[in-house]
Amino acid sequence: MALFDARPIFLVVGILLVTLGIAMVLPALYDAAVSNPDWRVFLASAVVTTFFGVTFALMNWGSAGDMTLKQAFVLVPAVWLSLVIFGALPFAFSELNLSYTDAFFESMSGLTTTGSTIIVGLDTVAPGLLLWRSLLQWLGGIGIIVMAVSILPILQVGGMQLFKVEAFDTPDKVLPSAAGLAGTITTVYVIFTVVTAFALWAAGMSFFDGINHAMTTIATGGYSTRDASVGHFDSALIHYIIIAGMIAGSLPFVLYIQAFRGKAMPFLQDTQVRVFLSLLGIATLAMIVYQMARGLEGTFEAQIRYAAFNVVSVMTGTGYATQDYGAWGPFAIALFFTLMFIGGCSGSTSCGLKIFRVQVIAATCVSHLRRMIYPHGIFIPHYNRRAIPESVSASVMSFFFLYIACFGGLALLLTFSGLEPLTALSSAATSIANVGPGLGPEVGPSANFSGIPDTAKWLMALGMLIGRLELFTVLILFSRIFWRS
Repeated sequence: MALFDARPIFLVVGILLVTLGIAMVLPALYDAAVSNPDWRVFLASAVVTTFFGVTFALMNWGSAGDMTLKQAFVLVPAVWLSLVIFGALPFAFSELNLSYTDAFFESMSGLTTTGSTIIVGLDTVAPGLLLWRSLLQWLGGIGIIVMAVSILPILQVGGMQLFKVEAFDTPDKVLPSAAGLAGTITTVYVIFTVVTAFALWAAGMSFFDGINHAMTTIATGGYSTRDASVGHFDSALIHYIIIAGMIAGSLPFVLYIQAFRGKAMPFLQDTQVRVFLSLLGIATLAMIVYQMARGLEGTFEAQIRYAAFNVVSVMTGTGYATQDYGAWGPFAIALFFTLMFIGGCSGSTSCGLKIFRVQVIAATCVSHLRRMIYPHGIFIPHYNRRAIPESVSASVMSFFFLYIACFGGLALLLTFSGLEPLTALSSAATSIANVGPGLGPEVGPSANFSGIPDTAKWLMALGMLIGRLELFTVLILFSRIFWRS
C-alpha cells in the first residue's frame, strides 16, 4: 500500500495561513490607531501564523500539480481546522482573557459563518477584536463559495456533482482552476461588501459598524458589533439594506458572475433561486399573519419588517436579530426551527441543507409515488428542467439521512453534557445548520453561548465544522475503507 502524500495539503494550508496572518495585521493597525494594547496580541499572532504558513509552503513548494481525490477529501477539513486553530490566537491572548475553549469556539463559529458567540459585552469590546470577528466570517464566506463550486462537485458530496464546472473535469486541474475562479468570486464578493458598507454608512451607521456589518451580512455570518445585534440600530432603512444583503449572499455566486458577463437569463431561470425566494416570501407572509393574529406590538410596517428580517436571517443562516423571536410564541419557534435546516442556495455563503437538495428530495419522492400508483409508467425526476441522475438522487438522500442522524446524535450528546432538552435541540440545530443563535432563554437571540459547559462548546464546534463542510468531507476521514483505498 502506497504511503499517503500530504505535501499538496501542507502547501495549500501554508498559503492560506499566510493569508490569515496578513489579515491579522488589519485589526492590529486599527487597535494601534486607537491606542488599544491588543495591537501587540494581533501582531504577535500574525507573526506566529505567518511563520508556520511560510514554513509549510516552502517545505512543499512545487508539489501540488496532481492532487488526487483522497488528498482533496483530506484537504478540506485540514484547511478549515488549521485556520480555526490559528484564528483563535487573538481571542485567547486578548484582554478578554478567554480560555482556549472559548477562543476556539469563537474562531470556529466565525470561519464557518455560524455566528454563535460566547463574548459578553460586545458594545465595550476592543475594536480590533470586533474587526477580527468580522474578518473571520468574511474570509470564511469566500472559502465556502470556492469550496462549493470547485472541490465538492468533484468529490460528489451530497449531490454537488450537479454543479460541476467544466474546468474541473480532472483532479489535477483542481488547484489552478480553483485559484482562477476564486479570483473572480473574490471580485464580486468585494464589490457586494463595499456597496453594502456604503449603503449602511449612508443610512446612518458609523463607518466602523458599517464595514463590520457589511462583511458579516454578505458572508451570512451574523457577527455584530453590538449585544443587541441589528436590533441596536432602530432604523427601518438599515434593516432593509441588511435584508437585501443577506439575500444577495444566499444566491449562487456563479450566476452573479454570468450576469456580470451579460448572461442574466440563467439567473432569472434558475429554479433554485425561484424556490428560495418563494419560500422566503411564504414564510414571511405566514409570520406577518401570525403576528397580526396574536396582536404583537408595533405598527403594520414594523411587523412586516421584523417578520421579513428574522425569517431571512434564520433561513439564510445569518443569525442577526432585531427582536427576540423566541418570545413570539409556539408557531414562530416551530417555523424558525424548520427554517434553520433549509438554508440558501448552493454556491453561496449560506448554510443548511441547501434549496437544491430540498428540490431533489421532493422531485424524487413525487416520482416514487407516481411509480407506486402507475407501476408500468416511466417517471423521471427533474431539476432545472434536466433529468436527475440516480447517482445524484442517491447522494442527496444519503446526505439528508446523515444530516438528520448527525443532528439527532449531537442533540443527544449535548443533553448528556448538561443542557436542558430545548437548549440541546436548538444548539444542535444551530451548529449543524450554521445559523448562530438558538432558541430558548439560554442560547436564544437575546442571550449567547457563554454559559454552556466546555464539553458542549467542543461538541458544538465539531457540529459547526461537520455542517459547514457538508458532512461527508469530515466523516469519511473516520472510515478505514477510505484510508485503505
